[in-house]
Amino acid sequence: MKRYAGNQYSMQNPLTQYPQPEFPAQHQPEPGLDSKMRPEPDHGEASYVGFGRLKGRKALITGADSGIGRATAIAYAREGADIVLNYLPEEESDAQEVVALITAEGRRAIALPGDLKSEAFCKSLVGNAVEALGGLDILVNVAGKQIAQQHISELSSEQFDHTFKTNVYALFWLCKAAVAHMPPGATIINTASIQSYDPSATLLDYASTKAAIVAFTKALASQVIDQGIRVNAVAPGPIWTVLQPTDGQPAEKIPTFGAHVPMKRPGQPAECAPLYVLLASQESSYITGEVFGVTGGNPLP
Repeated sequence: MKRYAGNQYSMQNPLTQYPQPEFPAQHQPEPGLDSKMRPEPDHGEASYVGFGRLKGRKALITGADSGIGRATAIAYAREGADIVLNYLPEEESDAQEVVALITAEGRRAIALPGDLKSEAFCKSLVGNAVEALGGLDILVNVAGKQIAQQHISELSSEQFDHTFKTNVYALFWLCKAAVAHMPPGATIINTASIQSYDPSATLLDYASTKAAIVAFTKALASQVIDQGIRVNAVAPGPIWTVLQPTDGQPAEKIPTFGAHVPMKRPGQPAECAPLYVLLASQESSYITGEVFGVTGGNPLP
């Protein structure tokens, strides 16, 4: 496991803080494993330091085995939260690394693998999380499906359906189930994308789901603020996660992935996690219905 010690707390040039293109050509079958990426992403395993901002909180995080979900889980544990982790059964080896990192902080880690494309599973996931944690006050929706296709003629109805089920339907099912259990002060954090506003031609279905998430976040925030529940979203740009080499990008784009942004490199999951911490903490008590970019310099509209 690659360790990036101290990168988030010592002042340094953000252009050279993390690996820059070119990267080795690489491909994995979906859903893929972070441990097989080269270079391995940084999720804050050695670099994130907590300050107790989520002490005693109870969080459910989807996509918690890898990428942004993994980085968020590590950060939440170090901020004092207990966590239910959701991921696909094929990602068990990555997930067990996260479980070990959480328990090393003295926090509870409950692994509940399963496929979010199932409404029944999403409902049971929330119910089981509430039972295991003794409540639920943070829901973080990170899990996503992204498969690049060069042309609409190559985009099957099956892929379109699976992308919307994973990225949008699951979000709806999980939020609907969660708000029934959430107390005032609870938060929901969704994961949009710069693709919501500046879609790539090869990501027709994925970009459409991310635009839907922006609208969903704003509408739900207006609905549930009377219950004292806040809802926000993070919109990453190019982040070095396992989504990319599992056909999330055309193979020829992997070696130069992230080179087109002003910082000339992809972001790391560890660079997203602090925003998920802020939006879950009471420090963001006057923020709801907002979308925050982590884009390497490509601004959101």
